[in-house]
Amino acid sequence: MASLTINGRQYELEVPDNMPLLWVIRDVVGMRGTKFGCGIAQCGACTVHIDGVATRSCVTPVSAVTGEVQTIEAMADDSVGKKVQQAWLDVGVAQCGYCQGGQIMNATGLLKNNPEPSTQEIIDAMAGNLCRCGTYNRILAAIERVAGKEVSS
Repeated sequence: MASLTINGRQYELEVPDNMPLLWVIRDVVGMRGTKFGCGIAQCGACTVHIDGVATRSCVTPVSAVTGEVQTIEAMADDSVGKKVQQAWLDVGVAQCGYCQGGQIMNATGLLKNNPEPSTQEIIDAMAGNLCRCGTYNRILAAIERVAGKEVSS
């Protein structure tokens, strides 16, 4: 039996202790915004927050989760998450969109811990999130916009 708080709601779930948090979120709880990408914590599509820390849910066993989980679905009610999502829209970041939930979760985690990161800090923090469409420059521009470093064109 796993007891989890996801997006402010308490769940008592009968799942194996070694079940990855990703599958609990998607298949048991039914929240589909968190995506499966690689299954080995290398692409970032599955990123969620556990007690505010960006975490790869595909390799995190449910038994290891002791804090509150936030998924991309919760970002609409998160002050920093809202700003990041709006910047994503303003800059036109997404193409196919598959990786964007994980990108937004990682960017939000970065900005909560460091509201004014340098360009290099953004690049370093986002390096583990892959985008097959190659929208890295727009991702950087959106994060810089939220951080107040927008460069006028």
